[in-house]
Amino acid sequence: MNLPGKIAILGGGSWATALAKIVLSTQDSINWYMRRPEQIEEILQTKHNPNYLSAITFDINRITFYFDINAVIEASDTLIFATPSPFLKQHLQKVTTSLEKKFILSAIKGIVPDENMLIADYFNTFYGVPAENIAVISGPCHAEEVAMERLSYLTLACSNIGHAEALAPVFNNSFLRISCCQDVTGIEYASVLKNVYAIVAGICHGMKYGDNFIAVFICNAISEMRKFLNEVHVLERDITDSVYLGDLLVTAYSRFSRNRTFGTMIGKGYSVKTAQLEMEMIAEGYYGTKCIYEINEKYKVDMPILDALYSILYEKKSPVTVIRKLTETFK
Repeated sequence: MNLPGKIAILGGGSWATALAKIVLSTQDSINWYMRRPEQIEEILQTKHNPNYLSAITFDINRITFYFDINAVIEASDTLIFATPSPFLKQHLQKVTTSLEKKFILSAIKGIVPDENMLIADYFNTFYGVPAENIAVISGPCHAEEVAMERLSYLTLACSNIGHAEALAPVFNNSFLRISCCQDVTGIEYASVLKNVYAIVAGICHGMKYGDNFIAVFICNAISEMRKFLNEVHVLERDITDSVYLGDLLVTAYSRFSRNRTFGTMIGKGYSVKTAQLEMEMIAEGYYGTKCIYEINEKYKVDMPILDALYSILYEKKSPVTVIRKLTETFK
């Protein structure tokens, strides 16, 4: 496989917009799929995505836009998926062209609901894409800071390390550093769990727990993540690497974190439903909590933080009562 070939971004949100900026910093042109023709028309007229990271200006002569997912797949070699995980199936249900000879790069930090499958496993199982032609990109990298070109770090993971290394130059620019590894499964699970833990951090923040407590919470969260990853995917990994611990830290602390924001609203007394309605963007951790909780019914890893959040989000337990009980398990 000759990587990267023609690159396509699939998605119209903030992370997709940031990825378009990144890829255009190293490539002459890209294909860009969005499901709404009117969004494409707005970008063509204004030269920026009006709803997401509008400060980024694009040279539209270097972008070919598509609202037909089959057309963009046929015209591209490397497909970078950057849609919210709850909507991935909805997009892919329209696909009639083969994905088997495409290279799939998932920038989705979530799990496919209902199937409770990681993104890489979903493409492999349902679309016949070989595992060695599926990669994930993750790390402590908020789209808003990419827009401002603040130095950030990402990790590319693929079972075929050569493919990851071939893709790395696409993302390596003046404000972004790339590392490569083979821990596709571990990184995908970690990217889901960090959203889960960020919601809990937000709940605690909303309830006026201070920095001292949040630091202890993060220590317990990374310990819980390590136990889960070691159980579901045995592999030599350093949990303190930025793609694991760094991503957890930035998602739990940053003002740009939608999961932390969602949790903060709940901690301040909003109902789960009201918080969701007032959020302008999707908090992936809401869906990830249920998925990981159900997956863990098989593995039975001791995960008190996950269990606590599940009881708040899905069993309507009192955040005050649940968090107070959770604090008693920390050290």
